[in-house]
Amino acid sequence: MPGNGIMLGFVTRAFRHRNYRLFFSGQGLSLIGTWMQRLAVSWLIYRLTGSPFLLGLAGFVGQLPLFIFASFAGVFIDRWDRYRLLLVTQIFAMIQASVLAALTLTGHVAVWHLFALSAFLGLINAFDMPARQSFIIDMVGQRKEDLPNAIALNSLMVNGARLAGPFFAGLAVAAFGEGICFLLNALSFLAIVVALLAMNITQKRDTIPKTRPLRGLAEGYRYAFGFPPIRYVLIVLSLVSLMGMSYQVLMPIFAKGVLHGGPSTLGFLMAAAGVGAVLSAGNLAFRKNAKGIERFIVLGAALFGIGLMGFSFSRHLALSLFAMLVAGFGMMTALTSCNTMLQTTVDEDKRGRVMSLYAMGFQGMTPFGNLMAGSLASHIGAPSTVFIGGGCCLITSLFFGRKLPVIRKTLHPEG
Repeated sequence: MPGNGIMLGFVTRAFRHRNYRLFFSGQGLSLIGTWMQRLAVSWLIYRLTGSPFLLGLAGFVGQLPLFIFASFAGVFIDRWDRYRLLLVTQIFAMIQASVLAALTLTGHVAVWHLFALSAFLGLINAFDMPARQSFIIDMVGQRKEDLPNAIALNSLMVNGARLAGPFFAGLAVAAFGEGICFLLNALSFLAIVVALLAMNITQKRDTIPKTRPLRGLAEGYRYAFGFPPIRYVLIVLSLVSLMGMSYQVLMPIFAKGVLHGGPSTLGFLMAAAGVGAVLSAGNLAFRKNAKGIERFIVLGAALFGIGLMGFSFSRHLALSLFAMLVAGFGMMTALTSCNTMLQTTVDEDKRGRVMSLYAMGFQGMTPFGNLMAGSLASHIGAPSTVFIGGGCCLITSLFFGRKLPVIRKTLHPEG
């Protein structure tokens, strides 16, 4: 049907850009391996220790470097070549996964290895994540109207991997052990490295003023927190990540201790959240532009909270899967809408610094949430911990809803 072809072309209009097509295919394959490794690391730590606290501590150690270094990384991302920086971070991440695979497959892996390698990967991500987000606009070139679609398709790709990775990891761990997941992740980085090498990127870095790093850092903070739309988005993002995203580190407890399953059950639960996230990203890809995107932040945070609260009460796999689907849909609606609002609002010369604050809010707050969730779960149990986190996300959505008039007045003073 011609109409279907036109609609598909509209939804995938960012694919008109060759560089973006290369990135999408290479990064999509690489992220499947990344999600396989995330699940396998969690399962391996829980298998070796049986400790909810150490599960939370592992998440804390792995993401703390991002919180500490991301804002500094943003200053250099605004000054360096994003393309070359991404090549370097992907190669270092491949080395990290290779070392982890070698230790596990040879039977020499210890818990301290997992902590040290997780911290190393966190340091890599402090530069990689904001650089990757800032790089999206370089791939769509002059057609900035395609940026919201590129962000939505990027979320679709990330969460397609989030769907496939844990599913394959659950099966692989059950059949072969955790080491095979780490090996496949190391090999998957070849896809994004080859894709990056095949791109033709023209960076205009000479238009961005060179300032001292600390001065540039202070300028970025003043700009971000002095502009209400960016300030409130970063606050919501940080609160949702702190209180809600920590559910992931407790998933092995739900799979094994609450639902009485194994690694395959864990894979199904993570995949259900991935299905919801994919549906959300697909829905956002249909949007013509970013106008009114702030309403989706409210909706997404509320659905995320409701999904988590429902999941905390469930003791049946089918109901738990449905609750995870709702939570995944809400989580991705909120996160992608926050990303879109920031990227379509920020000044170009401060993009790296603002997206580094996005990375701090999105990933940098989760280590504190993981540590808090692990400690709390040790005292009141994982279900009660997730319920509290979901309730906080719901309250956060109400807070942002009350700020919508201020945000709209700032973004659209004429209307």
